[in-house]
Amino acid sequence: TVDFAGNPFNALPAMVVSTTLSRSPTLLYFGQDVGESGAENAGFGQPTRTSIFDYVGVPAHQRWMNNGKFDGGQSTSDEKTLRAYYQTLLNLNHTATALQGEYVELDTLQRQLNTQGYDDEVFAFSRFNEVQQLIIVSNFSQSHSKQFTLQLPNTLIQTWQISSNKKLTDLLKSTPQNQQLILHKDGSASVDIELAPLQSVILNVANKA
Repeated sequence: TVDFAGNPFNALPAMVVSTTLSRSPTLLYFGQDVGESGAENAGFGQPTRTSIFDYVGVPAHQRWMNNGKFDGGQSTSDEKTLRAYYQTLLNLNHTATALQGEYVELDTLQRQLNTQGYDDEVFAFSRFNEVQQLIIVSNFSQSHSKQFTLQLPNTLIQTWQISSNKKLTDLLKSTPQNQQLILHKDGSASVDIELAPLQSVILNVANKA
């Protein structure tokens, strides 16, 4: 709703983090995936949420329902974009096997190394198992882009058994990415990160590179 985030896209970094941070199930509020504002006036109280009764409608959800076709035929451009993002993210939630594996936070290391460009509006961590390694980074800023070189500890690289540079693919994007995980002589590694406001990346480390 407007009272919660002001804009449904503002919630996306937190949604990415909460979806990928642990092995817990991910739940959505009704209409969240289409940005339902809950702003209809039911004639009592304040319009800050949807109703569990039939006093008022839910316009964004009804546009996606499209008179029973359930195809988003009446949805706005923003509603379609938002729902497609949620679809991609939630599909990853049950297809990316690393999300059922281990967690290593990368936030503390960036602060210890004073990584230039990495600040309180950014959060980074990794999820992995024996077959998949993910690097997840979110920019919570609504107005500022972020650019920095994310450092990965040698203990993590050893666990992943990486011995050369690796290509990375952003699982949140349909277009191929040219990013690389660069291995250093001391056994650590780094990834150059560029994030637009509110952007997140879920970088999959290629098995072959």
